[in-house]
Formats: sequence, structure tokens, C-alpha cells
Amino acid sequence: MYGGLKMVEYKCECGMGVSGLICSKDGCGTPLVHDVLVKDDGSTVNTSVCPKCEGRIKSPMCCGSDMTAV
Repeated sequence: MYGGLKMVEYKCECGMGVSGLICSKDGCGTPLVHDVLVKDDGSTVNTSVCPKCEGRIKSPMCCGSDMTAV
């Protein structure tokens, strides 16, 4: 937890994991949180978003697929 926010954590079926992603845009320093982007065709993309500056990145990949937020 960071200031009441749960830091985003991603896992892969192979056991690889990533946690504690921090926004570094202009020195922001805020933990990224999980979000889902809905595309025009209705499909979804996992993303991590900064609740402070609203920067967004696509979720990390492992084994050729998007990692799942836990």
C-alpha cells in the first residue's frame, strides 16, 4: 500500500511477476494502479494508470501474452 493505494502487481502463468510499478513522468513518483481500456471493437487491454497525472502504459508481457493483474 502507498498512501491508501494498492500498488499494481502483474503475474504470468509461468510464475514471473512484476510489482510496485511507479510513475516516473516528470518525477511524479505515484504508484500505478490497474485499469482496463475498452477498445472501439469491445475488446479490452490491461493497462496501468497513474491516478495523479493520468499517464497510462500497457500491461507488461511475458511468454508472449499480457500479464494478469492480481
